Amino acid sequence: MNGFFDIPSDLQHSYLGLIGLHLREALLPVLAGLIVGLPVAQLCVRFRWLYPPVLWVTTVLYAIPSLAFFVVLIDYTGQSETTVMIPLAVYSLVVLVPAIVDGVRSVPQETLAAATAMGFGPVRRYVQVQLPIAVPPIIAGLRVATVSSISLVSVGTLIGNQGALGNLLADAMFYHRPVLAVNSVVTTAVLAIVMDALLVLVRVLLTPWMPRGTRRKPKAAQRPEPAALALEDAVR
Repeated sequence: MNGFFDIPSDLQHSYLGLIGLHLREALLPVLAGLIVGLPVAQLCVRFRWLYPPVLWVTTVLYAIPSLAFFVVLIDYTGQSETTVMIPLAVYSLVVLVPAIVDGVRSVPQETLAAATAMGFGPVRRYVQVQLPIAVPPIIAGLRVATVSSISLVSVGTLIGNQGALGNLLADAMFYHRPVLAVNSVVTTAVLAIVMDALLVLVRVLLTPWMPRGTRRKPKAAQRPEPAALALEDAVR
């Protein structure tokens, strides 16, 4: 495809540079959302009355169009990457908080009681017992948040070419080069698929107790329960 990797000079980035910029603008907000979501989710688990209003606030914030966020933030952060990343971090919370809450709530009560009896405090119990068991739903939430963030970065092209690969869409119209739009769409889709696959790999590595195939094993050969494995690892 002629000119597929021929990036206009006004973007001030090479093809690989745009990919790096896109990943930075997409993944840092998800990481920020995870850092904020972990303690917020724990508060929602500890104080059940807090979960509905938190979920309501994150849902309302998710419903705000990104362009409206830009209008509010641009006076404070200017036409910068930060203006794009703050809304993406906020959007990720509507996925990550319920995923973490559901994962932590799925931990059996007898496992928590055993950890408490072994002298685990609330923080240690959360970090070393509850979170390891909650890895599958948390990773599922991260997959959705990451793919969504990679897609939404392109909106940043509306505020001074801060959309990374999305900037190619504007240049495709400006220079009458449809191949740039194809480049943007295909590369963004490939990045989303690759990052999703990497998160699946992370889940596999962090959850060795989960089944890897469909073949049934004899009862004697079955792995112990994930809650027991997590508790044993925490004790070690």
